[in-house]
Amino acid sequence: MASNPAPDAHPFHDRPHRTLVTLSFPVLFSLLAEPLTGLADTAFVSRLGPVPLAALGVGTIALSSMFWIFNFLGIGSQTEVAQALGRQKGQQAVRITSLALAVAIAIGSALIVAGFPLAGILASLLGGEGAVHADASAYIQLRLLGAPGVLIMMVGFGVLRGMQDMRTPLWIAVAVNVLNIVLDPLLIYGSGPIPALGVAGAGLASSIAQNLGALWVIWELWRRLGLTRHFNLGDATRLLKVGGDLFLRTGLLMLYLLLATRVANQISPEAGAAHQAIRQAYLFSAFIMEAYAITAQSLVGYFLGAGELETARRVARISTLWSLVTGIILTVALVLLTDAIGALLVPPEAMALFIPAWIATAMLQPLSGLAFVTDGIHWGTADFRYLRNGMFFSTIAGVAALLLIDTSQPDALVWVWLTMVAWLGVRSAFGLVRIWPGMMDSPLRSLKAAT
Repeated sequence: MASNPAPDAHPFHDRPHRTLVTLSFPVLFSLLAEPLTGLADTAFVSRLGPVPLAALGVGTIALSSMFWIFNFLGIGSQTEVAQALGRQKGQQAVRITSLALAVAIAIGSALIVAGFPLAGILASLLGGEGAVHADASAYIQLRLLGAPGVLIMMVGFGVLRGMQDMRTPLWIAVAVNVLNIVLDPLLIYGSGPIPALGVAGAGLASSIAQNLGALWVIWELWRRLGLTRHFNLGDATRLLKVGGDLFLRTGLLMLYLLLATRVANQISPEAGAAHQAIRQAYLFSAFIMEAYAITAQSLVGYFLGAGELETARRVARISTLWSLVTGIILTVALVLLTDAIGALLVPPEAMALFIPAWIATAMLQPLSGLAFVTDGIHWGTADFRYLRNGMFFSTIAGVAALLLIDTSQPDALVWVWLTMVAWLGVRSAFGLVRIWPGMMDSPLRSLKAAT
């Protein structure tokens, strides 16, 4: 089992800003690997025509949503391992890791068994009909074969980041996605003895790549940390409790985002097109903020586990500062790139609606940074219930604001994105007051509350 350095030797003590940024960069690039591969999948399948491309869209949405529900495996594992290593309790980290891997394999296997007969129902629920339904069902079935691999990598990336190893997840993510791109043309179009599977080939390529990536992850964890068959039932209960809180939080987040898209599409087709372009650009900028959040999670968890409350607070201050400054820089950059982004992503007839809504989106970047980084800080303190409650209140406010929008008004799309400002504002406020001044039983207020 790999040894862990003493907390007082951690480089954050002497070079806090450099440490935060150095750890965040590999996280950012590992987060970007999957959406770039999604673009490659789209490019390969688009050559088959509109029906397979529509089927890919249906299948991707179904499985992305399904896998996202289980993101608690990675988030919970990262926090638990970071805190255990901060306490210098390596065996506890081994037990948590082994348990999370076992849960990932069990859930992934259950998804295959349940998902195969339900693939057609999922495709129908998402609007697949006729040939689109048939292709989407086949894609979902073959893509589900990679479910154990996807969940194992969630756990493995969380554990490795909890160990503050941000580079290994990057190399694994890059290798998995490069292999996916290499397999795509072979399985989609066929080659020699390999039959052409069409859009289903894209699903099989992803499954093969992700299961091989999962084997790499397991090997790294066994080599670096160690694994065991002896689990602690208390750890299992804690992980499942985290899962319940994060499941509800994720559901509330998705509810708001889906309703925002629905309202935008109700305004007009042009508004829907402009909204989609803005949403894609916003999601790309969110990866930068999420990189800070994941890094803050590991550092806060580690120093809280080590009993260094003041250092954990220092992580919170510095990561919040970097996220806020980055948000301001993104605001300036997005405003300057308005015309270029519009020309690249927006149909000419939707440009008049796009520009004012885009400016509103640019203005929310600092709030977005605060919302993401405070999430990461509270993940590191294992304050999952508070995050769930904060998302509940912010989503109530956001949904209420969306339902009040008059879609017949010319500035309706601007108001859709202004409600996003309000939604992020409430989330940020909840996140900040838990840290400063440390509302109620905040884990960053005393070590007793953190245990």
